[in-house]
Amino acid sequence: MEIIIASNNKNKIREFKKIFEGSNIELKSLEEKGINIDVEETGTTFEENALIKAKAIAELTGELAIADDSGLMCDGLNGEPGVYSARYAGPQHNDSDNNALLVKNIKNVKNRNARYVCAICLCKPNGKHIITKASCEGEIIDTPRGNNGFGYDPYFYIEKFKRTMAEITLEEKNTISHRAKALEELKKIYEEFINNK
Repeated sequence: MEIIIASNNKNKIREFKKIFEGSNIELKSLEEKGINIDVEETGTTFEENALIKAKAIAELTGELAIADDSGLMCDGLNGEPGVYSARYAGPQHNDSDNNALLVKNIKNVKNRNARYVCAICLCKPNGKHIITKASCEGEIIDTPRGNNGFGYDPYFYIEKFKRTMAEITLEEKNTISHRAKALEELKKIYEEFINNK
């Protein structure tokens, strides 16, 4: 069975494919399907954005599509950057700009507790869909550590590992990450959803 990942983010695609290794699902990226499109995220929640992306690709291709929307929520910043995590520093963002703004904004904040949140949507061409959501707890540190991962990972410290998300391996990340947990939840229910017309 083939499902299209509604993303151009190579890091996300790698994580998706790793989780579904050994299953009867073959995940294909937009690039692998010859689709060159960026679906605009106009939702105000992670769930809305995941649905917008999955639905757009499912309708465009006539195939099953899966999408995630994820981000960082900091307690001391009233949940920022939230759904704007990827464009926190503005539309012409990159990870360095976003991280610089995060460190600047949280510099004098005592509460450093934060979580990564991920909503994943699997959508049929007819619009029927399911959504799972999960989170991963951590705290924000001032100095980046590690070269793995992407986004805010070098600043996201995980107590369980005594390391940042950027210092752990992909295998370790897939035991605790928000995306991995949401995908595992999806794996439990996707067959019933797919077989139910």
